[in-house]
Amino acid sequence: MMKFLFLLIFMIPLCFIKNMFWMVQMMLFLMMFMFMNLNLNIVLFANISYMYSCDIMSYGLILLSIWICILMIMSSENLYKLSFYSSFFLFNVLLLLLLLYLTFSVMNLFLFYLFFEGSLIPTLMLIIGWGYQPERIQAGMYLLFYTLFASLPLLMGIFYIFNEMNCIMIYFLKFFNLNYYMLYISLILAFLVKMPMYISHLWLPKAHVEAPVSGSMILAGIMLKLGGYGLLRIMIFMQEVNLKLNYFVIIISLVGGFYISLKCFCQVDIKSLIAYSSVAHMSIVICGIMIMNYMGFIGSYLLMIGHGLCSSGMFCLANINYERINSRSLLINKGMMNFMPSMSLWWFLLLSSNMSAPPSLNLMGEIILINSLISWSSLTMLMLMFISFFSAGYSLYLYSYTQHGNYYYGMYSFYMGTSREYLLLILHWFPLNILVLKIDYMMIWF
Repeated sequence: MMKFLFLLIFMIPLCFIKNMFWMVQMMLFLMMFMFMNLNLNIVLFANISYMYSCDIMSYGLILLSIWICILMIMSSENLYKLSFYSSFFLFNVLLLLLLLYLTFSVMNLFLFYLFFEGSLIPTLMLIIGWGYQPERIQAGMYLLFYTLFASLPLLMGIFYIFNEMNCIMIYFLKFFNLNYYMLYISLILAFLVKMPMYISHLWLPKAHVEAPVSGSMILAGIMLKLGGYGLLRIMIFMQEVNLKLNYFVIIISLVGGFYISLKCFCQVDIKSLIAYSSVAHMSIVICGIMIMNYMGFIGSYLLMIGHGLCSSGMFCLANINYERINSRSLLINKGMMNFMPSMSLWWFLLLSSNMSAPPSLNLMGEIILINSLISWSSLTMLMLMFISFFSAGYSLYLYSYTQHGNYYYGMYSFYMGTSREYLLLILHWFPLNILVLKIDYMMIWF
């Protein structure tokens, strides 16, 4: 695991050499394929080096991080063309990837906290440095303070565990069962804000709307998954207290997911709609983790990876429209099928994956999650039914509103999609629908 860390560190000087923009991306592709061929022990932590290691859960999320960072560079060609601090942008992306790689691969709980919080800084730089609107400062503050407010209790909780157990290695903590209410709340609070759970979700739409395309991609693709990953790791040694308190979180998430799905129909900004749909999807993931059964864990893990690829792809599509029309309003982005018919296909493919149509990874994840939630309590069926129905509803609403209808006559002529953009979209869609064939790997996990 250390070798990839050094590869990333030694790539940083490349950012500051002239005309190396695409070279960095190629190096990341190389790293991606090297990482894919990693020797992995499915059940246990493997590739242990000093304090880094990798099990199936880390493996999938690190792969997703590298992949999304490659696509972030690909989607930000405009920065390179305009020479808008492109070398600093590359440095930022590599720093973010470095911190995410460390977050997912460390075994020490305190170091996990350190890198978990550290990844906030490059994200903040992306939003404030390359965002579009003047409100981006406010959005950055929302992101910072929501996360920091909830993460101090997490740090206190980790110190308490170390004080009591003399051990904060994630692997060894699974042999303990800590039955403390305050510790439980302090540990999960930071992850629920990061997910984000309904009530603490306000920072997400703000951050998404103000962020540049790369910021939105990393927020939707990886940042929300940090919370899920933390919960999956923490739940293992907080089982008893979780069974007493999880009702509250599940009820808030299910009702919140339903309410947010309705709220999607009120949005006039494309990015805002996609951001709210993320919150609705993540609410089911939280429920899956909280009910503490095998199927729930697997389902939430699959849906996290599926949602990372799908949501990121949709933000790319929104940006492709924005680069042409300079507006993300649904009132202006109408009748796009007349202008870019082949892009219309990609809107359809990614939105169909968003509503969990086969053969996407989202469908597999949702089927497993719905099964596990209904086996936990049949009362959840009502809310799940609404969330699934409305998820198809707002996806179709977004598709039909942007692609059909009379186009806005104030629009100037613009160029069609470029090959780079189609490649970007196919690299989102292809793994999303092909990974479903290797589902057996996830099932053997644990």
